[in-house]
Amino acid sequence: MRSLEDQLSAYAAYHRDRRNIATHFVGVPMIVLAVTVLLSRPSIDIAGLALSPAVLAIVVTSLYYLRLDRPLGALMTGLLVLSGLFGAWAAALPTPLWLAVGLGGFVVGWVIQFVGHVWEGRKPAFVDDLMGLIIGPLFVTVEALFLMGRLPALKAVIEGRVGPTRAGPAQRQAAA
Repeated sequence: MRSLEDQLSAYAAYHRDRRNIATHFVGVPMIVLAVTVLLSRPSIDIAGLALSPAVLAIVVTSLYYLRLDRPLGALMTGLLVLSGLFGAWAAALPTPLWLAVGLGGFVVGWVIQFVGHVWEGRKPAFVDDLMGLIIGPLFVTVEALFLMGRLPALKAVIEGRVGPTRAGPAQRQAAA
């Protein structure tokens, strides 16, 4: 299994433009929530717990994140549980509204992602490695932590491998 640093560096190589990363702060959470919403039906009640494909996906994904890194895995598990709670709430909505939230969020999230990749000038990471679909949410969380001044050693490893993020053309002109 590839290490946390290997996974994040491979994903980061496709995401060096700050505008692209910014789109991921919006698009990735939308997609995660939308997938959780869509996987929250059907649901069966076992001993008072609603079990759905979303619960299985959250458990499997959380175990993977925990194996990569326990503190980040714990944070990701918490975020996924919150996503699961939202998905369960949305699954209780009337079917047309449930589909609007799930499919609408999925489509809009991907449109935002693709705009970012146009700015990046590079295809999304998952095109070359499907693990990018799982690493994307972790990448966004880690990038948010980097912005808060957290995990400087991890940031240094990733930037040592793939280089620092770069400003878009308008940001470079403003800085000049």
